[in-house]
Amino acid sequence: MATALRLKHVVNLGRFLLRSLSRNLQQELIQVQCQRLSVVTNNHVRHWSSQPETQSTEYHSIIKDTEKSIGESAKHEFQSETQMLLQIVAKSLYSDKEVFVRELVSNASDALEKLRYLCLSDNDATRAAGDRSLEIHIGTDKQSRTLTIQDTGVGMTKEELISNLGTIARSGSKAFLEQLKENSSNTSKIIGQFGVGFYSAFMVADKVEVFTKSFASDAEGLYWTSDGSGTFDISNADGVQPGTKIVIHLKPDSREFSDENTINRIINKYSNFVGSPIFVNGKRANTIQPLWMFDPKDVTPLQHAEFYRFVGNCIDAPRFILHYSTDVPLSIKALLYFPEEKPGLFDMARDTTSGVSLYSRKILIKSRAENILPKWLRFVKGVVDSEDIPLNLSRELLQNSILIGKLRNVLTARILKFLHERSTKQPDDYTEFYRAYGLFLKEGIITSADQSEREDIGRLLRFESSAATPGELVSLPQYCGRLAKDQKDIYYLSAPSRALAEQSPYYESLKKRNIEVLFCYEPYDELVLMHLKQYKSNFLTSVEKEMRDDTEANKPENLGVINKVELDNLVDYMKKILQKKAYDVKMTNRLESHPCVVTVQDMASARHFIRTQSHQMNEEMRYSILQPRFEINPNHPLVKKLCKLTTTDTELADRLIQQLFTGAMVGAGLIEDPRILLTPMNELLTLVLQKH
Repeated sequence: MATALRLKHVVNLGRFLLRSLSRNLQQELIQVQCQRLSVVTNNHVRHWSSQPETQSTEYHSIIKDTEKSIGESAKHEFQSETQMLLQIVAKSLYSDKEVFVRELVSNASDALEKLRYLCLSDNDATRAAGDRSLEIHIGTDKQSRTLTIQDTGVGMTKEELISNLGTIARSGSKAFLEQLKENSSNTSKIIGQFGVGFYSAFMVADKVEVFTKSFASDAEGLYWTSDGSGTFDISNADGVQPGTKIVIHLKPDSREFSDENTINRIINKYSNFVGSPIFVNGKRANTIQPLWMFDPKDVTPLQHAEFYRFVGNCIDAPRFILHYSTDVPLSIKALLYFPEEKPGLFDMARDTTSGVSLYSRKILIKSRAENILPKWLRFVKGVVDSEDIPLNLSRELLQNSILIGKLRNVLTARILKFLHERSTKQPDDYTEFYRAYGLFLKEGIITSADQSEREDIGRLLRFESSAATPGELVSLPQYCGRLAKDQKDIYYLSAPSRALAEQSPYYESLKKRNIEVLFCYEPYDELVLMHLKQYKSNFLTSVEKEMRDDTEANKPENLGVINKVELDNLVDYMKKILQKKAYDVKMTNRLESHPCVVTVQDMASARHFIRTQSHQMNEEMRYSILQPRFEINPNHPLVKKLCKLTTTDTELADRLIQQLFTGAMVGAGLIEDPRILLTPMNELLTLVLQKH
């Protein structure tokens, strides 16, 4: 109890003290607390909290060497399909031998669940089963090189023993197995369809012995043995406990599976959440409970914190918790956690694996299943359990099947809905989450091929806005809710900071018209919005594009100029000076405090090109690809002065035009290194001082 109280204080103190704890101490604390959770056995509930704390380490084993074969044994041959299957199992079915433990534990768990079901539905079965606990016991013996797995489940009759361990369940397709033998890539379809988990024991066994007795009160004890070579023997046996006991005589190269630590590691990896207790050499092995199977109302925050640290292998606390269950369109029980701690640099990497494990009926299919969620959701941690996932080889090698794709789509949609709910119900908490994990959402928009999904992610994005106070973040739905009359587009502007955004020449006209603009401070934001394209019926448009497409701003009658002839001459003069740089030169009425600006066809793509590709090209090639348009403000004093300089001092006019154009290119983000301005600027200043 004292240890439990210490954990409570540690959780309250938070992340700082947790970092100071060693990993071993954290695991110890987690296990002590999890022992207090409810353990369901034999249709009644026992609470570890009502027992002394030493209960978890108290020795408890039912494995005894009381079984003895009696009478004559009857020799049977495996069906030809089974013999072929045994060869496939031994050679190519599994890539990792340790999964045989998972298969046998899964079978034992099924036997327990079957008896539990019979006891619930049949009074005779309840009387026959008696008061015994439903448990799985595993024993290891290094000296004799054996592994024993025993359950207290339904057991088997003689007919069931021959049927279950001598033939392939629901088989009858020898041609199918012959095809599998020729093409081992299809072996993933065997397990589950044919119930061959038991035969995986022959990967590691010289001989397998099975003692079994049906739960019925008048059942006889039976003994089954085989070396997997093609035959098996069955005889009666004395001293057999109800249920099934499997004794595996390990091959010399598989002696590692007679080690207690190895078996505990495998149980912890694959079968930790099996519904019945598992004991290894008399000690409870599966102490962590499958919280995702519980009613959400029955799980405490402390249990969530412990489980999150267990499944996530982390030391922080969950910021949000999604405890989700549905039967349509798939049977899904999910417990997903959204971390509180900011992601590290490694977590940002695209090849980082998923933090979600896939289970089927509490049996692990794949730890960190990379296909169960899209990669951009790799920061989510937790467990997904689906009864629709077959217990077949995909438990070991998860394939990108149609079923998995359907599961991924359902989970992704539910996560997006959940995050939207958090953004409306817990806006402050969501804002903190977004500041830490917004980059992943933006990655989702770029990588998703579905526009509907992109828009669902899009409503989770947040930006500063010209209509909001500095530091306040605005969503796309909020922006759309206050669109100006006749406004159809959502305008955004890319800039390193709010100050530079508000000083941008591209923003001047929209500010004057009181049109709201979203400010994008990250260089990839405009690419994200370019991929998003639109939200609902509103197109996302950069202010640079809006300026370039505004044909009304370039019409002579809208320019408000007095000396149009001089300005036309200046435009022609600039075209000659910038002939290898500017694709076109025009006058515009969209500028007030700035003398000029540069626009290109697609500014976001152009800036991305400059950052990633332009270093491979010379200056002339870059300008040829970008085709920048130089737009000048005819009412600016500097432009008016230039009109006179083109006739009185062409050298100064030429340098000034070059400098204005280069400065506009830097301001547009189309020249990465602003130091390119220094030398021409110094030359221009020197020339000005010489002349005045």
